[in-house]
Amino acid sequence: MTEIEDSVVAIDGFSSCGKSTLAKELARELGYRFIDSGAMYRACTLYFLDNNIDIDDIAAVTKALDNIHIEFQNIDGHNATILNGKNITSEIRSLRVANQVSEVATIKVVRQQMVKLQHAMGAQKRIVMDGRDIGSVVFPEAEHKFFITADVDVRVQRRHNELTTKGRNVTMQDVKENLEHRDHIDSTREESPLTQTPSHILIDNSYLTRAEQLMIALKHIKSKNKTLVA
Repeated sequence: MTEIEDSVVAIDGFSSCGKSTLAKELARELGYRFIDSGAMYRACTLYFLDNNIDIDDIAAVTKALDNIHIEFQNIDGHNATILNGKNITSEIRSLRVANQVSEVATIKVVRQQMVKLQHAMGAQKRIVMDGRDIGSVVFPEAEHKFFITADVDVRVQRRHNELTTKGRNVTMQDVKENLEHRDHIDSTREESPLTQTPSHILIDNSYLTRAEQLMIALKHIKSKNKTLVA
């Protein structure tokens, strides 16, 4: 385990670029908690879909948020997303949810509620959180901030492999259209768009192994930590 001072590690980037993979591995290496902010928006999306909430009806969305309770639990060594007491980790990775989550994430009241929860989760620091606006909006003063990217065709292949491994019947074209759709919405939405700030460390992992990516991130964290505690 790598010893550093208590801090927040923010990881932002595009869909299917390996943010969560890096975040989980960093959390394990640092002995921190991993918070998947994207899973929080997916959980909201699943709730809206299952309960026929019209996301264009802000009053209905606002009311529904009062009934959404999200937490993360370690189940058999894996980070599980719990919605109202139910493990929804698998359900929220479906294309059904993926096709709607970017629209849900543009809704101001949803983002406000999720950011409030994220602030509470990070109050004691010692967390690694990944998402779209963690280093720019949620924790702009985070001690360590990374922006992850990868070539779109590489991302499509990774996402397709992930889904088919889980038994999902999807085509490469389906996956590419979904990623391009989400990229556009995430980057152009009015509320907290995906943004690389000057203080983010950019990592393009198109041709990096997981071990190489982790090594790069840890090197930056250790280097900055020496400066912080000097």
